[in-house]
Amino acid sequence: MNKSELIEALAQEMNLPLREAGAITGTILDSMTEALTAGESIEIRGFGSFVVKTYDSYFGRNPKTGAKIKVPPKKLPFFKVGKELKERVNG
Repeated sequence: MNKSELIEALAQEMNLPLREAGAITGTILDSMTEALTAGESIEIRGFGSFVVKTYDSYFGRNPKTGAKIKVPPKKLPFFKVGKELKERVNG
């Protein structure tokens, strides 16, 4: 499912115009993005949680030349599936 399919599903489920469903979906995703950017975590009970993981710098290798390169520290979003969703997916 992509964003436009999510908007259509919301519009049908809640009997809303597509424009309004799009605005709601956009607001939710923007709020989640802002929270993760600020270093906050997001927990949706029964679905899962989103956190930002911090990775230290390390030395890697250039795959073409084999030369050592320093990879700078970085932060990446991480999703951990909730128990209920995991059980439903596994049947």
